[in-house]
Amino acid sequence: MSQTTEAGIVRTSVRVDGESASHLTVEQDGPAVLLLHGTYWSRVWLPVLGRLAEAGLRPIAVDLPGLGRSGGELTPETATVPAFADWVERFASALGLSGPIAVAGHDIGGAIAQHLLVHGRLEVSRLALVNSVLYDSWPAPHVARFRGSGTAAGPTADDILPARRLAVTRVLAGAATAQRIADYVEPWTDARVRRSWLALAGAADNRYTRDLVPALQRSTTPKLLIWGEDDLHEKVEYAERFAAEMPETTLIRIPDADHIPTENAPGRIARALIDFCQPCRGTSFAAADAALRGP
Repeated sequence: MSQTTEAGIVRTSVRVDGESASHLTVEQDGPAVLLLHGTYWSRVWLPVLGRLAEAGLRPIAVDLPGLGRSGGELTPETATVPAFADWVERFASALGLSGPIAVAGHDIGGAIAQHLLVHGRLEVSRLALVNSVLYDSWPAPHVARFRGSGTAAGPTADDILPARRLAVTRVLAGAATAQRIADYVEPWTDARVRRSWLALAGAADNRYTRDLVPALQRSTTPKLLIWGEDDLHEKVEYAERFAAEMPETTLIRIPDADHIPTENAPGRIARALIDFCQPCRGTSFAAADAALRGP
């Protein structure tokens, strides 16, 4: 079953491991761009999907299992970065996608994308990271505190919804509205999703990104970093270090934006992704970015 949301964007699903894998996309031909979320859900990519499609790309923003609108329920074993990467490959196979393919990741989705580049069977042609976890930058304190859930003093699944509302309100920064906040937190009204999110928080471990560093330093795959400069936890200094250490890496800084900069500067971020994923368009990547500074 599919459902059209806005600007031709469709929410549809395929079966992966016997469960529904929900994703936002535009049903058209064109180079596929696989968009991965982290501690939020596919909603983080919605502001740029229509623009990517208008440029001839085929954006696919998937909800990881047990999260967002996807079915299933995560466990500590299935919520690790390597397990997610394996699931994404099965999702891509279910859609009939094969490499080379551009992959973009936000938050922990960026760790999954890095893992796919280094270890995955799906050939990643281009890697884009948007306020992604890098090195030892994660888990953020507001996520890490849920690793103690289940203990007498620890938070519970019932604490997730108000905690997510607070987090969303902060990271949306100037883009926060009552309706947008409600849109973002709606999946966590489902107890199954809250339990899955607890598993995600419990499995968060920065060794999964630290262990990738040597291979990333050898990788010549083009890489793009897009960073909201006001992020308190995935700080822009981590992005600066990554850009300095990893070959073929460009960093674009988004001022006055926090952890979800797609809501603050969708036009600029979409144009950066378009020029990065379609280099044959003939547009100078640096020139296009300079021309599109602003929302």
